[in-house]
Amino acid sequence: MSRLLPFALLAGLVVLPLALGPNPYLLNALIVTGILTIGAMSLNLLLGFTGQLSLGHIAFFGIGAYVSALTSLGFDVDLGFGIRAVHEPWPAALGFLLATVAAGACGYLIGRLSFRVRGAYFVIVTISFAEVVRLVALNWVELTQGPLALTNIPAITLGLPGLGMWTLKTKLQNYYLVLGVGTLCYLAIARLVGSRFGRAMRGLKENEPLALSVGINATRTLTVAAVISAAMAGAAGSLYAHYLRIIDPDVFLFATTVSMVIMVVAGGKGTLMGPVVGGLIFGLLPVALRPVMAPEAQWIVYGVVLIVILFVMPRGIVPGLAVLLGGRPARAVPVLEANPAVQR
Repeated sequence: MSRLLPFALLAGLVVLPLALGPNPYLLNALIVTGILTIGAMSLNLLLGFTGQLSLGHIAFFGIGAYVSALTSLGFDVDLGFGIRAVHEPWPAALGFLLATVAAGACGYLIGRLSFRVRGAYFVIVTISFAEVVRLVALNWVELTQGPLALTNIPAITLGLPGLGMWTLKTKLQNYYLVLGVGTLCYLAIARLVGSRFGRAMRGLKENEPLALSVGINATRTLTVAAVISAAMAGAAGSLYAHYLRIIDPDVFLFATTVSMVIMVVAGGKGTLMGPVVGGLIFGLLPVALRPVMAPEAQWIVYGVVLIVILFVMPRGIVPGLAVLLGGRPARAVPVLEANPAVQR
Protein backbone atom coordinates (compact mmCIF):
# COMPACT_ATOMS: atom_id res chain seq x y z
CA MET A 1 0.00 0.00 0.00
CA SER A 2 1.11 3.55 -0.58
CA ARG A 3 3.04 5.15 2.25
CA LEU A 4 0.61 8.04 2.02
CA LEU A 5 -2.36 5.85 2.99
CA PRO A 6 -1.84 6.09 6.78
CA PHE A 7 -1.57 9.88 6.59
CA ALA A 8 -4.63 10.14 4.34
CA LEU A 9 -6.63 7.88 6.66
CA LEU A 10 -5.53 9.86 9.72
CA ALA A 11 -6.51 13.14 8.06
CA GLY A 12 -9.89 11.66 7.15
CA LEU A 13 -10.49 10.48 10.72
CA VAL A 14 -9.54 13.90 12.09
CA VAL A 15 -12.15 15.71 10.00
CA LEU A 16 -14.77 12.94 10.10
CA PRO A 17 -16.64 14.27 13.20
CA LEU A 18 -16.96 17.65 11.48
CA ALA A 19 -18.51 15.97 8.44
CA LEU A 20 -20.90 13.90 10.56
CA GLY A 21 -22.11 16.88 12.55
CA PRO A 22 -23.67 16.46 16.01
CA ASN A 23 -24.50 12.76 15.71
CA PRO A 24 -23.93 11.08 19.10
CA TYR A 25 -24.88 7.63 17.80
CA LEU A 26 -22.22 7.56 15.08
CA LEU A 27 -19.62 9.16 17.34
CA ASN A 28 -20.23 6.47 19.93
CA ALA A 29 -19.81 3.78 17.27
CA LEU A 30 -16.56 5.36 16.11
CA ILE A 31 -15.18 5.59 19.66
CA VAL A 32 -15.94 1.96 20.51
CA THR A 33 -14.59 0.86 17.12
CA GLY A 34 -11.43 2.89 17.71
CA ILE A 35 -10.88 1.27 21.11
CA LEU A 36 -11.33 -2.23 19.66
CA THR A 37 -9.00 -1.30 16.80
CA ILE A 38 -6.27 -0.44 19.32
CA GLY A 39 -6.85 -3.87 20.83
CA ALA A 40 -6.59 -5.44 17.36
CA MET A 41 -3.34 -3.57 16.69
CA SER A 42 -1.89 -4.93 19.91
CA LEU A 43 -3.01 -8.47 18.99
CA ASN A 44 -1.45 -8.09 15.53
CA LEU A 45 1.92 -7.53 17.18
CA LEU A 46 1.72 -11.12 18.43
CA LEU A 47 -0.33 -12.84 15.74
CA GLY A 48 0.98 -10.96 12.73
CA PHE A 49 4.65 -10.41 13.54
CA THR A 50 5.55 -13.35 15.79
CA GLY A 51 2.94 -15.90 14.67
CA GLN A 52 1.63 -16.46 18.22
CA LEU A 53 -2.17 -16.61 18.50
CA SER A 54 -3.58 -15.26 21.77
CA LEU A 55 -7.23 -16.25 22.24
CA GLY A 56 -7.26 -14.73 25.71
CA HIS A 57 -6.14 -11.27 24.67
CA ILE A 58 -9.29 -9.80 26.14
CA ALA A 59 -7.83 -10.58 29.59
CA PHE A 60 -5.28 -7.77 29.21
CA PHE A 61 -8.00 -5.45 27.92
CA GLY A 62 -10.17 -6.22 30.96
CA ILE A 63 -7.28 -5.94 33.41
CA GLY A 64 -6.55 -2.48 32.05
CA ALA A 65 -10.20 -1.51 32.43
CA TYR A 66 -10.48 -2.72 36.04
CA VAL A 67 -7.09 -1.39 37.20
CA SER A 68 -7.81 2.04 35.77
CA ALA A 69 -11.34 2.11 37.19
CA LEU A 70 -10.27 0.98 40.68
CA THR A 71 -7.35 3.40 40.71
CA SER A 72 -9.63 6.35 40.01
CA LEU A 73 -12.49 5.16 42.26
CA GLY A 74 -10.48 3.92 45.23
CA PHE A 75 -11.31 0.86 47.34
CA ASP A 76 -11.31 -0.57 50.85
CA VAL A 77 -10.91 -4.37 50.81
CA ASP A 78 -10.45 -6.93 53.56
CA LEU A 79 -7.56 -9.25 52.56
CA GLY A 80 -7.96 -11.54 55.57
CA PHE A 81 -5.78 -12.07 58.63
CA GLY A 82 -6.81 -8.62 59.84
CA ILE A 83 -5.26 -6.89 56.83
CA ARG A 84 -7.18 -4.26 54.89
CA ALA A 85 -6.11 -2.69 51.61
CA VAL A 86 -7.25 0.93 51.46
CA HIS A 87 -6.68 3.09 48.42
CA GLU A 88 -7.80 6.67 48.01
CA PRO A 89 -8.94 7.80 44.54
CA TRP A 90 -6.18 8.94 42.20
CA PRO A 91 -6.51 10.95 38.96
CA ALA A 92 -7.90 8.97 36.05
CA ALA A 93 -4.88 9.83 33.90
CA LEU A 94 -2.66 8.09 36.45
CA GLY A 95 -5.05 5.14 36.36
CA PHE A 96 -4.48 4.96 32.59
CA LEU A 97 -0.71 4.68 33.13
CA LEU A 98 -1.09 2.07 35.89
CA ALA A 99 -3.48 0.06 33.71
CA THR A 100 -0.89 -0.03 30.94
CA VAL A 101 1.84 -1.14 33.35
CA ALA A 102 -0.34 -3.77 35.07
CA ALA A 103 -1.45 -5.31 31.76
CA GLY A 104 2.16 -5.34 30.55
CA ALA A 105 3.26 -7.09 33.76
CA CYS A 106 0.57 -9.76 33.20
CA GLY A 107 1.81 -10.14 29.62
CA TYR A 108 5.30 -10.77 30.99
CA LEU A 109 3.97 -13.42 33.37
CA ILE A 110 2.06 -15.24 30.63
CA GLY A 111 5.00 -14.98 28.23
CA ARG A 112 7.47 -16.44 30.72
CA LEU A 113 5.09 -19.29 31.53
CA SER A 114 4.11 -20.31 28.03
CA PHE A 115 6.71 -19.23 25.46
CA ARG A 116 9.15 -21.93 26.46
CA VAL A 117 6.80 -24.40 24.78
CA ARG A 118 4.68 -22.06 22.59
CA GLY A 119 2.24 -23.22 19.91
CA ALA A 120 -0.99 -24.64 21.24
CA TYR A 121 0.26 -24.31 24.80
CA PHE A 122 0.33 -20.52 24.47
CA VAL A 123 -3.25 -20.53 23.15
CA ILE A 124 -4.42 -22.72 26.04
CA VAL A 125 -2.61 -20.60 28.65
CA THR A 126 -4.08 -17.35 27.32
CA ILE A 127 -7.63 -18.74 27.23
CA SER A 128 -7.25 -20.13 30.75
CA PHE A 129 -5.79 -16.87 32.03
CA ALA A 130 -8.69 -14.88 30.57
CA GLU A 131 -11.21 -17.19 32.24
CA VAL A 132 -9.44 -17.01 35.61
CA VAL A 133 -9.39 -13.20 35.51
CA ARG A 134 -13.07 -13.13 34.53
CA LEU A 135 -13.99 -15.34 37.47
CA VAL A 136 -11.98 -13.14 39.84
CA ALA A 137 -13.81 -10.06 38.58
CA LEU A 138 -17.14 -11.87 38.90
CA ASN A 139 -16.66 -13.30 42.40
CA TRP A 140 -14.50 -10.78 44.26
CA VAL A 141 -17.56 -8.66 44.91
CA GLU A 142 -15.99 -6.54 47.67
CA LEU A 143 -13.41 -5.21 45.20
CA THR A 144 -15.08 -5.33 41.77
CA GLN A 145 -18.80 -5.29 42.71
CA GLY A 146 -19.08 -8.49 40.67
CA PRO A 147 -22.08 -8.54 38.32
CA LEU A 148 -23.34 -5.29 39.86
CA ALA A 149 -20.52 -3.48 38.02
CA LEU A 150 -18.23 -0.61 38.94
CA THR A 151 -20.13 2.60 38.26
CA ASN A 152 -19.46 6.33 38.26
CA ILE A 153 -15.95 5.84 36.90
CA PRO A 154 -14.55 9.36 36.42
CA ALA A 155 -13.67 10.67 32.98
CA ILE A 156 -10.02 11.23 32.13
CA THR A 157 -8.76 14.73 32.95
CA LEU A 158 -5.80 16.20 31.11
CA GLY A 159 -3.85 19.27 32.13
CA LEU A 160 -1.49 21.46 30.14
CA PRO A 161 0.71 24.18 31.66
CA GLY A 162 -0.97 27.54 31.30
CA LEU A 163 -4.12 26.07 29.76
CA GLY A 164 -5.75 24.55 32.83
CA MET A 165 -7.44 21.17 33.20
CA TRP A 166 -9.71 19.50 30.65
CA THR A 167 -12.16 16.80 31.69
CA LEU A 168 -12.95 14.67 28.65
CA LYS A 169 -16.66 14.08 29.13
CA THR A 170 -18.13 14.69 25.69
CA LYS A 171 -18.13 12.14 22.89
CA LEU A 172 -16.15 14.47 20.62
CA GLN A 173 -13.41 14.85 23.24
CA ASN A 174 -13.25 11.09 23.78
CA TYR A 175 -13.14 10.52 20.03
CA TYR A 176 -10.00 12.60 19.66
CA LEU A 177 -8.49 11.02 22.78
CA VAL A 178 -8.97 7.54 21.30
CA LEU A 179 -7.65 8.73 17.93
CA GLY A 180 -4.57 10.20 19.62
CA VAL A 181 -3.82 7.04 21.62
CA GLY A 182 -4.40 4.88 18.54
CA THR A 183 -2.01 7.02 16.50
CA LEU A 184 0.69 6.73 19.18
CA CYS A 185 0.23 2.95 19.31
CA TYR A 186 0.47 2.74 15.51
CA LEU A 187 3.68 4.78 15.47
CA ALA A 188 5.17 2.72 18.30
CA ILE A 189 4.40 -0.56 16.50
CA ALA A 190 5.78 0.80 13.21
CA ARG A 191 9.01 1.85 14.93
CA LEU A 192 9.29 -1.47 16.73
CA VAL A 193 8.64 -3.59 13.64
CA GLY A 194 11.22 -1.65 11.64
CA SER A 195 13.92 -2.11 14.29
CA ARG A 196 16.37 -4.97 14.85
CA PHE A 197 13.98 -6.34 17.43
CA GLY A 198 11.21 -6.37 14.81
CA ARG A 199 13.42 -8.34 12.44
CA ALA A 200 14.05 -10.83 15.23
CA MET A 201 10.29 -11.23 15.75
CA ARG A 202 9.69 -11.90 12.07
CA GLY A 203 12.64 -14.23 11.93
CA LEU A 204 11.08 -16.39 14.63
CA LYS A 205 7.79 -16.39 12.77
CA GLU A 206 9.22 -17.30 9.36
CA ASN A 207 11.95 -19.78 10.28
CA GLU A 208 12.49 -20.39 13.97
CA PRO A 209 15.31 -22.98 13.68
CA LEU A 210 17.29 -20.63 11.44
CA ALA A 211 16.57 -17.68 13.74
CA LEU A 212 17.83 -19.64 16.73
CA SER A 213 20.94 -20.64 14.81
CA VAL A 214 21.99 -17.00 14.32
CA GLY A 215 21.65 -16.20 18.01
CA ILE A 216 18.10 -14.88 18.45
CA ASN A 217 16.82 -15.49 21.98
CA ALA A 218 13.34 -16.82 21.23
CA THR A 219 11.88 -16.72 24.73
CA ARG A 220 13.12 -13.21 25.47
CA THR A 221 12.00 -11.83 22.09
CA LEU A 222 8.52 -13.32 22.31
CA THR A 223 8.12 -12.29 25.95
CA VAL A 224 9.00 -8.66 25.19
CA ALA A 225 6.53 -8.71 22.30
CA ALA A 226 3.87 -10.10 24.66
CA VAL A 227 4.57 -7.36 27.21
CA ILE A 228 4.21 -4.56 24.64
CA SER A 229 1.11 -6.17 23.14
CA ALA A 230 -0.54 -6.64 26.55
CA ALA A 231 0.33 -3.08 27.63
CA MET A 232 -1.39 -1.63 24.55
CA ALA A 233 -4.44 -3.83 25.15
CA GLY A 234 -4.51 -2.57 28.76
CA ALA A 235 -4.40 1.02 27.53
CA ALA A 236 -7.39 0.29 25.27
CA GLY A 237 -9.25 -1.23 28.23
CA SER A 238 -8.58 1.87 30.31
CA LEU A 239 -10.02 4.09 27.57
CA TYR A 240 -13.06 1.82 27.42
CA ALA A 241 -13.70 2.05 31.17
CA HIS A 242 -13.34 5.83 31.37
CA TYR A 243 -15.47 6.36 28.29
CA LEU A 244 -18.41 4.15 29.31
CA ARG A 245 -17.86 5.03 33.01
CA ILE A 246 -19.19 1.60 33.98
CA ILE A 247 -17.47 -1.78 33.83
CA ASP A 248 -18.54 -5.34 34.67
CA PRO A 249 -17.20 -8.88 34.06
CA ASP A 250 -18.79 -8.93 30.61
CA VAL A 251 -15.73 -6.98 29.46
CA PHE A 252 -13.95 -10.36 29.41
CA LEU A 253 -16.33 -11.92 26.88
CA PHE A 254 -14.58 -14.31 24.49
CA ALA A 255 -16.54 -12.81 21.60
CA THR A 256 -14.49 -9.61 21.90
CA THR A 257 -11.26 -11.53 21.36
CA VAL A 258 -12.84 -13.20 18.32
CA SER A 259 -13.76 -9.76 16.96
CA MET A 260 -10.14 -8.62 17.34
CA VAL A 261 -8.87 -11.75 15.57
CA ILE A 262 -11.31 -11.12 12.70
CA MET A 263 -10.11 -7.51 12.41
CA VAL A 264 -6.49 -8.63 12.23
CA VAL A 265 -6.93 -11.56 9.83
CA ALA A 266 -9.41 -9.86 7.50
CA GLY A 267 -7.43 -6.61 7.43
CA GLY A 268 -4.12 -8.35 6.82
CA LYS A 269 -2.08 -9.82 9.63
CA GLY A 270 1.56 -8.86 9.69
CA THR A 271 0.83 -5.46 8.12
CA LEU A 272 0.67 -2.14 9.94
CA MET A 273 -2.54 -0.95 8.31
CA GLY A 274 -4.33 -4.31 8.36
CA PRO A 275 -5.84 -4.10 11.88
CA VAL A 276 -6.84 -0.48 11.27
CA VAL A 277 -8.67 -1.20 8.02
CA GLY A 278 -10.15 -4.43 9.37
CA GLY A 279 -11.15 -2.70 12.59
CA LEU A 280 -12.98 0.10 10.79
CA ILE A 281 -14.80 -2.28 8.45
CA PHE A 282 -15.86 -4.92 10.95
CA GLY A 283 -16.36 -2.44 13.76
CA LEU A 284 -18.71 -0.22 11.78
CA LEU A 285 -20.41 -2.92 9.65
CA PRO A 286 -22.87 -3.93 12.43
CA VAL A 287 -23.70 -0.27 12.95
CA ALA A 288 -24.46 0.15 9.24
CA LEU A 289 -26.61 -3.01 9.14
CA ARG A 290 -28.54 -2.40 12.36
CA PRO A 291 -31.12 0.07 10.92
CA VAL A 292 -31.96 -2.07 7.87
CA MET A 293 -32.22 -5.69 9.06
CA ALA A 294 -32.97 -7.93 12.01
CA PRO A 295 -30.15 -9.02 14.36
CA GLU A 296 -30.09 -12.56 12.98
CA ALA A 297 -29.71 -11.29 9.42
CA GLN A 298 -26.98 -8.88 10.51
CA TRP A 299 -24.75 -11.72 11.70
CA ILE A 300 -25.41 -13.68 8.51
CA VAL A 301 -24.30 -10.72 6.40
CA TYR A 302 -21.32 -10.18 8.73
CA GLY A 303 -20.23 -13.77 8.20
CA VAL A 304 -20.80 -13.67 4.44
CA VAL A 305 -18.72 -10.48 4.11
CA LEU A 306 -15.90 -12.07 6.09
CA ILE A 307 -15.96 -15.27 3.99
CA VAL A 308 -16.00 -13.32 0.71
CA ILE A 309 -13.07 -11.16 1.80
CA LEU A 310 -10.98 -14.18 2.81
CA PHE A 311 -11.78 -16.01 -0.44
CA VAL A 312 -11.07 -13.04 -2.69
CA MET A 313 -8.14 -11.71 -0.63
CA PRO A 314 -6.77 -14.66 1.35
CA ARG A 315 -3.90 -12.58 2.74
CA GLY A 316 -6.28 -9.85 3.91
CA ILE A 317 -7.67 -6.57 2.63
CA VAL A 318 -4.50 -4.48 2.76
CA PRO A 319 -2.22 -6.93 0.89
CA GLY A 320 -5.07 -7.72 -1.52
CA LEU A 321 -5.62 -4.06 -2.38
CA ALA A 322 -1.90 -3.61 -2.90
CA VAL A 323 -2.05 -6.26 -5.64
CA LEU A 324 -5.29 -4.94 -7.18
CA LEU A 325 -3.88 -1.41 -7.39
CA GLY A 326 -1.07 -2.64 -9.57
CA GLY A 327 1.58 -3.00 -6.95
CA ARG A 328 2.93 -6.09 -5.34
CA PRO A 329 2.55 -7.44 -1.83
CA ALA A 330 4.82 -5.82 0.67
CA ARG A 331 8.06 -7.79 0.76
CA ALA A 332 9.21 -8.80 4.21
CA VAL A 333 12.16 -6.87 5.54
CA PRO A 334 15.20 -9.16 5.69
CA VAL A 335 15.18 -10.67 9.13
CA LEU A 336 18.37 -12.70 9.27
CA GLU A 337 21.46 -10.67 8.56
CA ALA A 338 24.88 -12.08 7.91
CA ASN A 339 26.10 -10.76 11.24
CA PRO A 340 24.28 -12.64 14.05
CA ALA A 341 25.20 -9.96 16.57
CA VAL A 342 22.62 -7.54 15.19
CA GLN A 343 19.82 -9.90 16.22
CA ARG A 344 20.90 -10.55 19.79
